[in-house]
Amino acid sequence: MSRQALVALRPDVENALVRAAEASSSVTVVRRCADLADLLATAAAGVGDLAFVSAGERSLDRAAVAHLEEHRVAVVGVTAAGDEGEERALRQLGIDAIVRSDAEPGELDAVIERLPDLKSDRGAAGAARAAGAARAAGTAGRPSEVADQPGRAPGDDTADVCHDGDGPSAERPGRIVAVWGPLGSPGVTTVAVNLAAELAESGQTVLLVDANTWGASVAQALAIIEEAPGVAAAARAADHGTLDRSVLARLAPVVRPRLRVLTGLPRPDRWPELRAASVEEVLRQARTLADVVLVDVGFCLEDDEELSYDTAAPRRNAVTLTTLAMAAEVVVVGAADPVGLQRLVRGVQDLAVAQAPPPTVVVNKVRSSAVGAHPERAIGEALERFSGLADLTFLPWAPDVCDAVMLAGDVLLVKAPKSPLRLALATLARRFAPVRV
Repeated sequence: MSRQALVALRPDVENALVRAAEASSSVTVVRRCADLADLLATAAAGVGDLAFVSAGERSLDRAAVAHLEEHRVAVVGVTAAGDEGEERALRQLGIDAIVRSDAEPGELDAVIERLPDLKSDRGAAGAARAAGAARAAGTAGRPSEVADQPGRAPGDDTADVCHDGDGPSAERPGRIVAVWGPLGSPGVTTVAVNLAAELAESGQTVLLVDANTWGASVAQALAIIEEAPGVAAAARAADHGTLDRSVLARLAPVVRPRLRVLTGLPRPDRWPELRAASVEEVLRQARTLADVVLVDVGFCLEDDEELSYDTAAPRRNAVTLTTLAMAAEVVVVGAADPVGLQRLVRGVQDLAVAQAPPPTVVVNKVRSSAVGAHPERAIGEALERFSGLADLTFLPWAPDVCDAVMLAGDVLLVKAPKSPLRLALATLARRFAPVRV
């Protein structure tokens, strides 16, 4: 069956490609779009199942590619004859099907035959790819091109790697661990920062990513003075197709041996800069840089696309939902008080709807003054009875210790190595890697 094609090409490549398409048996050009915006609007209207785009097309970025796939339109990149730079640029945007503008009809047919039919293939690879693209944050205008370059922590070397030869590779990438908690400041960042430090101490290479679009705070917790958002710079590079392992390494300063940090947004109102399609590429590249990619994400799990009339607009919670879907493991942090435990139970139920992996549940700030005598036993019995949660990790209430560590801008491993809270976090870290205590 002939594919219905939309075309948004530069004038120097359009005529030759359209002539080849007209002579092809597998494609029919149904619309020549004036520009990329016209192409995206036409795809959103349900016209066509195939799009030809050329490298260098104004506003062509990873989010635009994701938008087309979200509307079940497969994408073919078109390059000028012999231009390897254009081909490389298209592949960096996630476009794998590429033809030259002077391709013969038979060559065009061969490329199109290998494309998934996103309109009809709701199983296997085609639907999986479209479902992933549906989490993209849409095609709203680019954030302002602010020259954000994250500051370096003391002692930061500018090496492009943070591991030896036995680190992650394309064949054996690192794994993503999301750290999430419900509304109410249960201590997600405290757990994320110290869990990252424990994993790095165990010999793992770790990249801690602050992807909280509601209140990023990892930079403050580790006293990274310059708060230029590394995650925004990385997402922007991913959006433009220029992000790779070495670029990501330069954006993520080393704060401890084997531990890098990609700092978060300094202001919550900058959340549109983190579009899901770009963050997905950041996390993919992060897996080539570190054994463990630990991601601190925001509390809200609402699929806010459904709350907006403009479904192509950026979505604030898309970063959290995308991270949870990509994660191999999820650590859920709840507070040990009646309100916090109720939110924890409901949050775990919401996580199941968000298609996150089964969580490792951490109950933080455990003390008898909030829940009565024998708090760990009381909390464990209540959570198992009302939500079926078992195998819990309890972290003791230690406000003085946490205050001292926060004041120093350091981690428990350094400032309070023998404290019960640090020892409990070291035990938690053993679930992911052996840790020296």
